[in-house]
Amino acid sequence: MTTFEYSGFDGQGRARRGLVEADGAKDARKRLAAEGILAERVQAAGGKPRRAAGRKAFGMEARTMFYRELASLLQAGLALVPAMEVILQAPELDRTRAMLAAARDLVREGVPLSGALERATGNGLTAFESAVLAVGEKTGGMGEALTELADFLEEQERLRGKLATTLLYPCVVAGMAVVLGGGVLTFMLPMVQSLFAEAHLEVGGLTAGLLVAGRVLGWLLLGGAAAAAAGAWFVRRRAAGSAAVRVAVDRRLWGLPVVGKGRRDLASLRFVRVLEFLLKRGVGLVEAVPLAGRASGSAWVAEEAAREAEALRQGKALADVVRGIRPLHPSLAAWVQAGEAGGDLPGLLKNAGNRFQQSWDRLAARGVMGLEIGMTLAVGLCVALIALAVLLPILQINKGFMP
Repeated sequence: MTTFEYSGFDGQGRARRGLVEADGAKDARKRLAAEGILAERVQAAGGKPRRAAGRKAFGMEARTMFYRELASLLQAGLALVPAMEVILQAPELDRTRAMLAAARDLVREGVPLSGALERATGNGLTAFESAVLAVGEKTGGMGEALTELADFLEEQERLRGKLATTLLYPCVVAGMAVVLGGGVLTFMLPMVQSLFAEAHLEVGGLTAGLLVAGRVLGWLLLGGAAAAAAGAWFVRRRAAGSAAVRVAVDRRLWGLPVVGKGRRDLASLRFVRVLEFLLKRGVGLVEAVPLAGRASGSAWVAEEAAREAEALRQGKALADVVRGIRPLHPSLAAWVQAGEAGGDLPGLLKNAGNRFQQSWDRLAARGVMGLEIGMTLAVGLCVALIALAVLLPILQINKGFMP
């Protein structure tokens, strides 16, 4: 049986749309006709998904809810397909119902959940999600893996919401400053310049400089925005088809002052959490290290972890392997070495994960605060310069007319 998405009209002429299971499109139309629905469009649920559409439909809130509810049902003893059928009835997931139904059909056919979601969303999952789902499938602990994934996504959403709330006021002020400043530079200062020309007076240096800067800055901003958009599109397109490009771009990001430290803490946190989970479930180190590298969300870490896993196969110590994964936090190797020496590697990894979580939280809070302060100061400086550029000529004119 395949799930089909339909739209049409019932006997009273009301528009109807939904899902129906059938052996084919023709059978689906027959089933709908038996229910008194005239189907205008019938197609396989989730057919020909686009990457952007899949990401938009399966947004952060929807996927967090899906992972959380699926984990609860699996831990309650339900099998995967019946659990997904229960979730399909949730009204909160109405927008993603067709996509999830397509994923359910693929799971019925024997496709793993990670692969089913990848295909149903058009590769709309992040590398971290795919890796964690693969871990759950490999270890038989899908419920725990989904819970871990939902917790992490909720934390990311909380941070994103905090960032948006914190920056709302500075962004509104900055937007108003840009609009008003642009109006002053475009209309008011040229009028002041023409008045000075008629009165045979010279415009002050600040006003003249802002007049020139206003003309040049507008073109520079437009050109810079267009160049940045074109560059981002080009790099994203190249990275989508080349692992080497993704690694190169990732390495550049790690080299940035604040962003690099944040990526290091976040990647180390993900790596440690997944490695701890795998070791607790009895997965061997040779398989666990590459999976943890993929779950880090960093192409560079994933490449380094895959390379070091081969050295691990040849007898290299885990602490040396972790030390060889250069992007990870330098202290992680010491945690691993202490865990191996004490015979409690998962426990030490859990403590290391808590430390990295605290470091990430502190860095995120400081980054948000610094960004807010910087935007406020920049807006205040721009407003002060424009105000001076307007007021100084007025004062100069008043002095010119005074006896």
